[in-house]
Amino acid sequence: MLERKHVKAIIGGMADRPHAANNLLKALRLLLDFAVDIELIDRNPAHGVKGFKAATKGFTDWSEADIAAYEKAHPIGTRARLAMALLLYTGQRRGDVVRMGWQHVHGNRITVQQSKTGAKLDIKIHKALADALAHTERTNLTFLVTEHGAPFTAAGFGNLFREWCDKAGLTGRSAHGLRKAAARRVAEAGRSTKQIQAVTGHSTLQEVDRYTRAADQARLADEAIDAMPD
Repeated sequence: MLERKHVKAIIGGMADRPHAANNLLKALRLLLDFAVDIELIDRNPAHGVKGFKAATKGFTDWSEADIAAYEKAHPIGTRARLAMALLLYTGQRRGDVVRMGWQHVHGNRITVQQSKTGAKLDIKIHKALADALAHTERTNLTFLVTEHGAPFTAAGFGNLFREWCDKAGLTGRSAHGLRKAAARRVAEAGRSTKQIQAVTGHSTLQEVDRYTRAADQARLADEAIDAMPD
């Protein structure tokens, strides 16, 4: 008779294929639940057996080639280009970007109160963002509006942004990936995690480190190699 130890051994033996192991475990649970229902067995030995935690790096960071491809597909003056500029040059989440408007601009700065953390940020407007804003009407409450002139919901904007990415030939890219790209760019410029945090508004430096680890590694490796004597 199949026992819990047997299920654990089967799943444990697939450690090199975690996704396949998790799929098999789900199938076994369903099959053995059915066996319990028709009274072939008294209990389901697959219940309580843990699968593998899938490793993930979260949203994909945009490469410089991705950014260039998007800009080529969506020129200055389009909603798509404005959306990218707001995301990339403020480093904010889509839910905060869709709420931004001219009332948040003061000289060459833009203020943000993050909806997720409540953090209040005061960010200098990058030249590329200033160029995009120069083509933006001042009659709407928010910079980004729907075809009917209404503000976007975060979800609605996210769906449309993915369509804009598809038109640029970019699959698997998202609005949040530009937040990661903003942090990466600052890290690659040799700035500190504190400086990155001042833009992104992350609560802890550990969160910032997740975004910048690869950039920091490359920069530190370059410095180490350059320090070697000839």
